[in-house]
Amino acid sequence: MPPGALSAMRLLPLAPGGPRRHSPRHLPSCSLALLLLLLGGCLGVSWGAAGSRRPNVVLLLTDDQDEVLGGMTPLKKTKALIGEMGMTFSSAYGAPDAGGLEHVPLGWSYWYALEKNSKYYNYTLSINGKARKHGENYSVDYLTDVLANVSLDFLEYKSNFEPFFMMISTPAPHSPWTAAPQYQKTFQNVFAPRNKNFNIHGMNKHWLIRQAKTPMTNSSIQFLDNAFRKRWQTLLSVDDLVEKLVKRLEFTGELNNTYIFYTSDNGYHTGQFSLPIDKRQLYEFDIKVPLLVRGPGIKPNQTSKMLVANIDLGPTILDIAGYNVNKTQMDGMSLLPILRGASNVTWRSDVLVEYQGEGHNVTDPTCPSLSPGVSQCFPDCVCEDAYNNTYACVRTMSALWDLQYCEFDDQEVFVEVYNLTADPHQITNIAKSIDPELLGKMNYRLMMLQSCSGPTCRTPGVFDPGYRFDPRLMFNNYGGGRTRRFSKHL
Repeated sequence: MPPGALSAMRLLPLAPGGPRRHSPRHLPSCSLALLLLLLGGCLGVSWGAAGSRRPNVVLLLTDDQDEVLGGMTPLKKTKALIGEMGMTFSSAYGAPDAGGLEHVPLGWSYWYALEKNSKYYNYTLSINGKARKHGENYSVDYLTDVLANVSLDFLEYKSNFEPFFMMISTPAPHSPWTAAPQYQKTFQNVFAPRNKNFNIHGMNKHWLIRQAKTPMTNSSIQFLDNAFRKRWQTLLSVDDLVEKLVKRLEFTGELNNTYIFYTSDNGYHTGQFSLPIDKRQLYEFDIKVPLLVRGPGIKPNQTSKMLVANIDLGPTILDIAGYNVNKTQMDGMSLLPILRGASNVTWRSDVLVEYQGEGHNVTDPTCPSLSPGVSQCFPDCVCEDAYNNTYACVRTMSALWDLQYCEFDDQEVFVEVYNLTADPHQITNIAKSIDPELLGKMNYRLMMLQSCSGPTCRTPGVFDPGYRFDPRLMFNNYGGGRTRRFSKHL
């Protein structure tokens, strides 16, 4: 689903045999939106005793909203109405670049989708398959407000006898960062965080990070500060949307029987390691996202440190709908036991993160001194992406370790490793100093997670008691050939 879209569906009976296997294994390579589109044709409900009714589900998905750099700060109403009334996940991971479809996928009752990428004015919506153009009149065209009004209309006129799933995907805070008129002068004294990895050289990192110019120019810093401020401004309209939605659900008597999820597709950076603005790197600021949930059986004011990812949302929604998630081949895990406070929940200690770099193996004529294949370049030839900025990581969180292990699909097979307990800003790459045995285990675990499917993705991690390591499996046929860890289509 493209940013700036709203879709709603009734929970329909499952087709014979249950859901087909459309399980996105890898975080950035298969977007959350795509996952839910695929579920749209088969998401179902197992009806209970006569008179009982399954809960509703509302999923709010923002575009490029970070968690690490204060992306939730402007959303005071959202934090009060969802986070404080339910659970906030402090270790949730997302996926760069959601895709979209211009037709109405199977299973959706109502479909409002933005054609092409994020805009706030002068765009075209696909309204149940029919194009509708919008102009630049705030009162009728500002996209975040249009989505809010469409969602409110749906809640007012829908049938009161069927549970529903509604996904609202806003353009905010994606560029061009066009705020509503009433918010364009807010946050004038706000600047991008000057944390420890702001405007420093990324030593011992992948070449793409090392090519950034340090220190950044004053014009670059002014640009990223302005972008940071405008991103927050656009989120104020999202905050209004959430407030209107919750009030309407309360007015219609649906609120206490509705799960509301608030999250984003990926994070964002503004000046970290002297990269001005973007979202395509392996570091926490780009892969960590907000995740807040409220709903039936969730106690208020809870924070969970469990390691979760966007691949868990699909199984969670199926679980809410009453379908046996164990019958699927989905790699994610249902969050419902955590949300409902179940004791002795067995949970993962690591998750796979992947990204496919963008670019072509040619030299950019405007930046002839750079290597071929760069993309997303700024006028001073600082580039945010490249065709070999393709990486795969194991993000591990256990009682003893807070670790990230990453490999690049380039000629070097470059490795980055970070101990986030000692180095939360990921400044020092410890790949060359870490215990070689641990490095081998992480390499093996990465290969396992890349090749797993369904329940096999939930085997014990490197620091779990049941972990088993067979170093022979790191090589093809137990020989000397190194196993390729990257497919052509990540």
